[in-house]
Amino acid sequence: MTPSPLWASAFRPFYLLGSLYAPLLAIAWLGAYLGHWQLPGALPLKLLHAHEFIFGFAAAIILGIVITALPSWARTEEIEGGRLTLLVALWLLGRIAFWTSSVLPAPLPAILDCLLYAAAIAMLAPQLAAAKNRFYLLLLPILAGLFVANLCYYHGAARGDADLAGQSLRGAIYTIVVLYVLKGGVLAPIFTGTALRETGRGEPPAFLMRLELAGFVALLTLAAWDLGGAPRLWTGGAALACTLLYGLRSARWQGWRVADVPLLLPMHLGFAWLLLAFALKAVADLTGALPEAAWLHAFTVGSLGMMMLGLMTRVSQRHTGRPLEMPPAMMVACGAMFLAAVLRVAAGVGAGGDPQVVQSQAIALATLLWAGAFVIYLGCYARVLVSPSLPRRVTSADF
Repeated sequence: MTPSPLWASAFRPFYLLGSLYAPLLAIAWLGAYLGHWQLPGALPLKLLHAHEFIFGFAAAIILGIVITALPSWARTEEIEGGRLTLLVALWLLGRIAFWTSSVLPAPLPAILDCLLYAAAIAMLAPQLAAAKNRFYLLLLPILAGLFVANLCYYHGAARGDADLAGQSLRGAIYTIVVLYVLKGGVLAPIFTGTALRETGRGEPPAFLMRLELAGFVALLTLAAWDLGGAPRLWTGGAALACTLLYGLRSARWQGWRVADVPLLLPMHLGFAWLLLAFALKAVADLTGALPEAAWLHAFTVGSLGMMMLGLMTRVSQRHTGRPLEMPPAMMVACGAMFLAAVLRVAAGVGAGGDPQVVQSQAIALATLLWAGAFVIYLGCYARVLVSPSLPRRVTSADF
């Protein structure tokens, strides 16, 4: 019997499930936010929402991107068939555990929802250890960081400790930021450089290891100080350093010169939102003029949302044998995501002076736009993800 195409590569089930979960999660949270119903669990609504955004929706998309990329870039074995089915089943089990956590014994939801990361580490560790490029081993502590953060969240939830749960989620966000700058810092300059050469616009600048290391150290310092409760002057200074260093890094890629390439524009806009997130964090901590949470929405909605849509489109096109181009509908989806980020950040920044009803309307509209972007993706690719690929050769440069 011919295996289903759905289990041929990680992006297929994880993109499908993540994009299905996005609007469901948005409806569940928005209804609770507007007071129409309550979500299970004793923690504040914002923590319940943040947990499923990170460990439900984002985890699915991130695993789909990373596991699909490794065979092309690190020359590892494809995770498919039964092993992929197991990972997807563990993701689903984690979602069931979260939504039924109020009726399950305290340790069980945490165990069930953390199995996914343990299984992913067990599958990937031997492959990455054998890879020639040791850079890819950094994926293992990132997965371990998500495992620990999720475990700590459930520990906080079991104790009714919102502070511990909140810090755990913040740690997970920083873990994703680290993955973002590492993986995006490889993909963005390579894809941009290819486009520059193909369009006759020149050569990309040389890779600067010192700049990469300086930015990475600044990011780790920011994360350590922020999670460790350091003075806001310290965290604000570290966020400012991240803004400057990653701003210089992004400027060297010359993304504005390929702004007319639809598949690259979301990636560079994602990095622009990342710079804004660091800048908002710096202003909030150094001056107190902005709510500190503004930077989180700039990253999660703007930066992560734009990057996800760009990479999901690229992978779905190339790895199913289709032309490496962005369908018009996905351009609309990217526009919706960008507007969602603008509204969500503006609602948070202006929360102190705007009437409550205006803020609620802006947040509701931002949520619907965010969810709508993934509904559009489903409309474009749901059938593609479950259908056989067209015959086409895939190379690492085409990921």
